[in-house]
Amino acid sequence: MKRPIIALIMVLLLAAGLVWWFGIPGKMGWVGSKSTQLTLYGNVDIRQVPLGFRVNGRIEKVEFDEGDRVAAGSVIASLDTTTYRQSVGAAMAEVSALRATLDKAIAGPRQTEIAQAEAALSERLADLENVTLAYERALRLRPNGTISQSGLDEAIAAKSIANARTASAREALALLKEGTRKEDLEAAKANLAAAQAKLSSARTSLEDAQLRAPNDGIILSRVREPGSIVAPGDPVSVLSLLKPVWVRSYISEVDLGRIHPGMVVDVYSDTKPDKPVKGRIGFISPVAEFTPKSVETPELRTDLVYRLRVIVDDATPSLRQGMPVTLR
Repeated sequence: MKRPIIALIMVLLLAAGLVWWFGIPGKMGWVGSKSTQLTLYGNVDIRQVPLGFRVNGRIEKVEFDEGDRVAAGSVIASLDTTTYRQSVGAAMAEVSALRATLDKAIAGPRQTEIAQAEAALSERLADLENVTLAYERALRLRPNGTISQSGLDEAIAAKSIANARTASAREALALLKEGTRKEDLEAAKANLAAAQAKLSSARTSLEDAQLRAPNDGIILSRVREPGSIVAPGDPVSVLSLLKPVWVRSYISEVDLGRIHPGMVVDVYSDTKPDKPVKGRIGFISPVAEFTPKSVETPELRTDLVYRLRVIVDDATPSLRQGMPVTLR
């Protein structure tokens, strides 16, 4: 009789020692333990990116199917680029024309143009001299009645016209010698800059006709097929990101003070429970929320919890998106 009693006492003492050392199992881990270990439960985040073109058009090619792995920068789909290439060509022609206009304004008038204006002025001066002689002759003959009053009036008008034409030719020559106005140069430069910006925009639209993967990932959904007409932003494929790997978990208010950003975490999966991967706490929500149904804990809980994120820097292929994991 004494041996069973002694054995029972030893078992009770051992159990009491274990409880004292490891603590009492709590809602989100072990509470009141001398060990600092805390056990949480969560899921690997599924991070999806709907991919769409920034421009509209008709889809010409879709390069990947669902489940295909893609590298960052890979062309996932492309549009028919006919209209965008034509826009680039038209913009390039406009830039060339306005650059020639600016070069002409900077160069100013040619010497031959100045020589032509000088010759025109000489011609106007000769005309003015002739009509001046005719006017003086008419002025002398009018008192004797040799010419009529209308003849004198015609001589006066011809002299006035010759004077005006001579002044115009003289101003035209002076304008050529001064060169291009500063305001005209600035306007030509502004027109060229606007055309260059238009060309840059056309080239950007041409580049946007190719849809590229922003990160490494896996194609989850192939939404559109070749021949589809899409508007800017319409999803063509859905990409699941591979890195970084985040684990979403929740912790009760009782244990909130036991963790902090940067704390190292061992992440266990059911696939390889004996080979954890290292992670670190990257975010702890300051706002409490009710326990979500997706939280997998040993027992049902209804109290408030805080969401946290664990960043796994060196994730293995066995750590798949959406799978449940255990954090210690």
